[in-house]
Amino acid sequence: MLYLVGLGLADERDITVKGLEVVKRAERVYLEAYTSILHVGKDKLESLYERPVIVADREMVESSSDEILEGADKADIAFLVVGDPFGATTHTDLVLRAQELSIPVKSIPNASILNAIGATGLQLYNFGQTVSMVFFTENWKPASFYDRIRENASIGLHTLMLLDIKVKEQSLENMARGRKTYEPPRYMTVMQCAQQMLEIEEEKKVHVYAEDSLAIGCARVGADDQQFACGTLKELCNIDLGAPLHSLVLLGKRAHELEKDYIKKFAVNEETFEESWKKYHGRNQ
Repeated sequence: MLYLVGLGLADERDITVKGLEVVKRAERVYLEAYTSILHVGKDKLESLYERPVIVADREMVESSSDEILEGADKADIAFLVVGDPFGATTHTDLVLRAQELSIPVKSIPNASILNAIGATGLQLYNFGQTVSMVFFTENWKPASFYDRIRENASIGLHTLMLLDIKVKEQSLENMARGRKTYEPPRYMTVMQCAQQMLEIEEEKKVHVYAEDSLAIGCARVGADDQQFACGTLKELCNIDLGAPLHSLVLLGKRAHELEKDYIKKFAVNEETFEESWKKYHGRNQ
């Protein structure tokens, strides 16, 4: 059996009892290590799980899936995924490859940013499509996500933005020269996301969101030191929420008064919070 085991969002203790039972009896244990991160290293996982953990980078998962699946028709193989196996990132390619080889597959669910974002106080029913924001470069500023943000906003729904991470990435020069030299890991911050969001708004000139639109910056959701900051996009361009991982929520106009009462405690500035709420949301109450 191939088991896809959700690890939750914070540390080695977030694994479920069912997931831990699978890990302890598995012949091999892999940790998917390129779509998200825990706040602890694999040594912490190995200590609690009492098993060696093999780090599976993007190249291994996408190009060497046979290595992961080897022997899974005769023994249990555990593939660990931060969050939920089928949450923000799906591993359908690996599952389909297993099915082609007649290897049974089972997933063990866990908390994902898609439901843990409720810790902001926003109602999950009021969220629309989730989007991803990637790092811009001087010559590459993809904005394919913008249409989904606009669709969400058109019916008053919040938008959860998942922020880019770069792990084991190669520079263009090293790729061209065939050198296996990797850049240091990078994790997008709320500050960078807010800045890029306003850049896109300026280029699109549609202005779904503006400098004074409310958003919530989120850091390390699910961890003991999780942090939220609610402010205008302009204010969030200058907010340092510390270590990764970060995400950002754009408030929809259907935001409820109960949501307001909850998120107000995260306000960067209560005066600008009230002004923006009245401008964009007050008329819906």
